[in-house]
Amino acid sequence: MATVSASLTFRPADAARYDLVSLGEVMLRFDPGEDRITNTRNFRVWEGGGEYNVGRSLRRCFGLRAAVVTALADNPVGRLLEDLMLQGGVDLSHLRWVPYDGIGRAARNGIYFLERGFGVRGSMGMMDRANTPISQIKPGDIDWANIFGVGGSRWFHTGGVMTALSPDAPSVAREAMQAAKNHGTVVSFDCNYRASLWKEQGGRGGSIAVNRSLMSYVDVLFGHEGDIARTIGTASYGPPWHDEKSYREMALRVTAEFPNIKVIATTTRRPKTANRNDWAAFAWADGQVYRSTDYLDLEIFDRVGGGDGFASGLIYGLLNGKGTQYGIDCGVAHGALVMSTPGDQSMATLAEVERLMAGAGAGVQR
Repeated sequence: MATVSASLTFRPADAARYDLVSLGEVMLRFDPGEDRITNTRNFRVWEGGGEYNVGRSLRRCFGLRAAVVTALADNPVGRLLEDLMLQGGVDLSHLRWVPYDGIGRAARNGIYFLERGFGVRGSMGMMDRANTPISQIKPGDIDWANIFGVGGSRWFHTGGVMTALSPDAPSVAREAMQAAKNHGTVVSFDCNYRASLWKEQGGRGGSIAVNRSLMSYVDVLFGHEGDIARTIGTASYGPPWHDEKSYREMALRVTAEFPNIKVIATTTRRPKTANRNDWAAFAWADGQVYRSTDYLDLEIFDRVGGGDGFASGLIYGLLNGKGTQYGIDCGVAHGALVMSTPGDQSMATLAEVERLMAGAGAGVQR
């Protein structure tokens, strides 16, 4: 029997191979630990990518079935990424391997370097991701009918990072979304905006045009309130911390233009230092605003992946019929735990997430 939650109807779990399929790039992250990129002599490596991170968390923390659609160059770095993803438990049946020419003229695996930051020194990242195999995928390259029809998935997730990778990427995302909708799969989109990726493609205006062209296929929209407003092109940025009135007005504007969007979910962060933030979330569903538990003065070890951790917690709550309030409380607690450990990925368990939701830990207020 289908699951119904927050105006969403999901395929029955026993009628789908996956609970979630994501589409996006997976890169190798180089982490200098407590050092800086310019003077370290050692790096620890992790796999990471916004869309992939959501699926991995659903698998490792929440015990759901996840798959990723991505592409890698077939060389030792690609095989290292494969090994890391295998450890994450995400199904790689739809991983495409591209031949490597020896020096990366035609295709190369993406890497990035990221300092965590501390105190008044903010985190700093450097991308090296041009000419990656996923950026070269074109419409027709992926058998979406097989993924969503023959195999089947209850949820499909992609976002603004994927659509910024190339001029063809938005068409690939649209093709996937259309196939997902044709087979009764719920579609989510994260409005992640990366200025470096859009620099040669029209900047913020280019991202707005692309995202608006995809919104008619979206059921669940993720992103910071200002990012959603700017990305959809409905308002300017500037929401204050936890302003329910501002959030309601934004959600009404977005859903008036795109009534297909049933849930809007947003993390709210107020940085005090690089490693001490106020952290919370809002959601819009069923015609009302939901507000999460506040985590004030949250101590952060590594902030990368917190938003993806939030998305996976909300998806888990909705897929399991636990409701929107549980979903955002689960998501914000899971995101907080993700930021308590190094790397992009979740090292939390569901038991730890639910203990934190129940009030464990200092500095939690309602």
